[in-house]
Amino acid sequence: MSKKLSPNQVDFLKRRQFAHVATGNPDGSPQVTALWVDTDGEAVLINTAKGRVKHRNLLRDPRISISIVDSENPYSSLTVTGRAELIDEGAVEHIRSLQEKYHGNRDFHLAPGEERVIIRVVPERTGGSVT
Repeated sequence: MSKKLSPNQVDFLKRRQFAHVATGNPDGSPQVTALWVDTDGEAVLINTAKGRVKHRNLLRDPRISISIVDSENPYSSLTVTGRAELIDEGAVEHIRSLQEKYHGNRDFHLAPGEERVIIRVVPERTGGSVT
């Protein structure tokens, strides 16, 4: 069952925050990556290149957890747990919008042959102090 993001959580995700994203490796061990994060107002959005470990893990098992600590106040945080939906359409534009959010320009250069994917996570559970 999905849980709706609160207006405070949406505002928090729209700010320039860094997320730690956890997926499960085939042997059951956790895999964690720091990533840029965004929201569409209903879900958490992250972006990765196809073929990376987190992408391969999510193809096999869509369960995902995301932890975000406020860059301005480390006592303010948000955790989101849910299932990943992998979206190809608009992924290059999305990574360029994240580049602009985090670096002030849209000049994100893809590696030759690189394909991007949006990882969309509708919360099943949320936690932390941002409510």
